[in-house]
Amino acid sequence: MFLGAVADDLTGATDLALTLSREGMRTVQVVGVPPADFDLGDAEAVVVALKSRTIPAVEAINLSLDAARALLNAGAEQIIFKYCSTFDSTPQGNIGPVAEALADLLDAPLALACPAFPANGRTVYQGHLFVGPMLLSDSPMKDHPLTPMTDANLVRVLQRQTTSQVGLVPFTAVDEGSDAIAGAFDEARAKGDRFVIVDAITDAHLRAIGRAARDMKLITGGSGIAIGLPENFRRAGKLAAKSADAAFDAPVGRAAILAGSCSAATRRQIGVAIAAGIPALKIDPIAIAEGRTTAAGVADWLASVNHPTPLAYSSAEPDEVRAAQEKLGRDRAGELVEHLLAETAMALHRNGFSRLVVAGGETSGAVVNGLGIAALRIGPEIDPGVPWTRSLNAHPAIALALKSGNFGTDDFFLKAWDLLR
Repeated sequence: MFLGAVADDLTGATDLALTLSREGMRTVQVVGVPPADFDLGDAEAVVVALKSRTIPAVEAINLSLDAARALLNAGAEQIIFKYCSTFDSTPQGNIGPVAEALADLLDAPLALACPAFPANGRTVYQGHLFVGPMLLSDSPMKDHPLTPMTDANLVRVLQRQTTSQVGLVPFTAVDEGSDAIAGAFDEARAKGDRFVIVDAITDAHLRAIGRAARDMKLITGGSGIAIGLPENFRRAGKLAAKSADAAFDAPVGRAAILAGSCSAATRRQIGVAIAAGIPALKIDPIAIAEGRTTAAGVADWLASVNHPTPLAYSSAEPDEVRAAQEKLGRDRAGELVEHLLAETAMALHRNGFSRLVVAGGETSGAVVNGLGIAALRIGPEIDPGVPWTRSLNAHPAIALALKSGNFGTDDFFLKAWDLLR
């Protein structure tokens, strides 16, 4: 194994695993810190999916360090800390504290931070993160129920989260190519920077950054930052040339959609699905708390609907989310939904459902944990950052499309199934 990655949520891990797989690395995604005797097979890259984005920073640090140590013990030569391309975090972390702890573990004098993912409209210019044409602070991320992002200046955001010095590798250096970027890294080290935000607007920039970072022990960012890393191992003679994708063997069975994300993208996808005639059941967290909505009831409804891909969703507008949080508490409102959708997925799996689309990072993590899935094989890409996956240990096998809330085109819930026919 050459590359080891620690991802702070499940859908982000899947996104990164897809990126590495597309770039020609045999990639395995494991759920949670793998035990010492976990069989990684012939994997050249291993992505560990944690649920550490919004837990207390101390817990996130300990989990991430355990994952990194497991990867290093398995032979990883370089570590990636993967977080969301919208830099989801609070003023206290967890990106900064985890990155700092990993840098200490690896004795890394400098690490880069670049959440750019141009294919999904995330770009970084002069240290500011853009979501499409908007600054992050003007995007719907400003209303995120757990990690509202109200500052687009990533140097400032990361500096608030760490005691280490944070610098910037600006667009002028990045646009000149890998040699100029490597020179900027040297200058940053000389200035005493421990982390540098790196501008990137195109995939070509990300590939140049990857080449410049070939000797960097720790790399942090969104999945886009990984597209230039496999080629470093290929140039060193450690990695074979890219080969054709192997066929994806999706299990045959019934299908359903479970959506827990309240992002603007997921809300649009739900609207398009309903307009196209997909039957949909809306789930209210208050009804869950009062016992009026149960997982068994939701699973029974999905099973009874005469449609190939029925939808159950808790996604709601920001005002509805705030009202539920005020009544139930911010954390409890989310936990109620995650737990219910995980139990729903388990009930569906027991009753012949073997194809699920799951929207939302926290929801996806809850579903995968509920199903007891320890590892996933990466399949075909539905939209940038979202592949189909197949469980490696669940019986019977199940195909899952685990979608970050912000990812996917508006017709995602309609077209995802086409790749499985």
